[in-house]
Amino acid sequence: MSTLRTPQAGDDRAADTDVVSLLTRQHGDIRNLFDEVEQTKGDERRDAFHRLVRLLAVHETAEEEVVHPFARRNLPGGEQVAKDRLAEERAAKETLAALDDLDTDDPKFMPQLLKLRRDVQEHARAEERYEFSHLRRSTDAAGLAAMAEAVKAAEAMAPTRPHPGVESGAANLALGPVAALVDRTKDAVRKAMGKD
Repeated sequence: MSTLRTPQAGDDRAADTDVVSLLTRQHGDIRNLFDEVEQTKGDERRDAFHRLVRLLAVHETAEEEVVHPFARRNLPGGEQVAKDRLAEERAAKETLAALDDLDTDDPKFMPQLLKLRRDVQEHARAEERYEFSHLRRSTDAAGLAAMAEAVKAAEAMAPTRPHPGVESGAANLALGPVAALVDRTKDAVRKAMGKD
């Protein structure tokens, strides 16, 4: 069993009080989880991959619901910045969904994982450069804290894995595991932000 274990979203009780610190730390957690998936095999790899899927789904969905709308409304060129980040996220979700259909021991798994890793890392760098730095400069501490609380609430409420039977069987089948997790996270973020 691996002695290093990157936490999944919401289980490390970090005291990040602003959304930029929280999401930047999660970018590091995501990099660590990619390392863990690449360096393990069998059940350890499956476990690390499931934690990676959950963190990516919760992280990206929270950004879509909290950060990108703020960027769109408040940053210079915010509409284009948000549009670019959403396109990157959509491409990553498609790769993630394809990966989720493969067993982690499948020979096709690692090449797809490495592609996902490159895409996610490029996306994270773009967010940190084009959104997060401007977000911190243009938002007061209370606003950053409120956004962080919405992200944390979503993490706490999101299931660790999509469970068949929670929705109708047809809905679960149509959505797929990653999409179902994203939808539940969206609902949690909206509820936390009072948009329910």
